[in-house]
Amino acid sequence: MAEEIINRVANSKLKVIDLEDFYPEGKRVLFDIKDWLFEGLVLREKEFRASVSAHDWSQYKDAYISLYCSTDAIVPDWAYMLITMQLEGVSKLTVIGSLEHLESILYASIISDLDLSIYQDMPVIIKGCSHKPVPANALVLLSQKLKPIAKSIMFGEACSSVPLYKRKKM
Repeated sequence: MAEEIINRVANSKLKVIDLEDFYPEGKRVLFDIKDWLFEGLVLREKEFRASVSAHDWSQYKDAYISLYCSTDAIVPDWAYMLITMQLEGVSKLTVIGSLEHLESILYASIISDLDLSIYQDMPVIIKGCSHKPVPANALVLLSQKLKPIAKSIMFGEACSSVPLYKRKKM
C-alpha cells in the first residue's frame, strides 16, 4: 500500500508573494532622442522643437516610455520635459532612463500601494523566479515594507528558500 503524499507547504501558514502577479501589462518603449540632436551630440533648440512637434505621438498610446540619449550628449532637462508634455494623456507613464529603471519606478508605485496586512505575523516567501521583468529594486522595496509586519521573510521557492529575516521572540 502506497503512502499518501502530503504537501506540507500547502498545509503550512507560509505565505508566498510573487511580484510577477502585479506586473503592469502594456508595451514598453525605449525612446532614444539622439536622432533629434545635431550629429547626435548637440541640441539645437529650434530643430529639436520642430522634431518634437512633427513626431506622431499617437503610436505610444497606453505605452510605458523610457526616454534616453544613447550618445554622450549633454541634454538639458527641459528637452525631456518637452517630450513628456507631448506624451501626457497618451502614454501610461514616461520616465528618463533605461527600461530597468522604468520597471523599478512602476514597481515602486505598486509596492507603495500594496495592502500587506494579510502577511501580518506570518512567515513569508518572496518568490524569486519570474518570467516577467521584476527588477531587484522591487524585491528590496517589498522586503522593506514586509519587515515590520512579517514574522519571517525568505526569498526563493518553498522547496529552496534563503532566509532573510526572522523576528526576535520577546
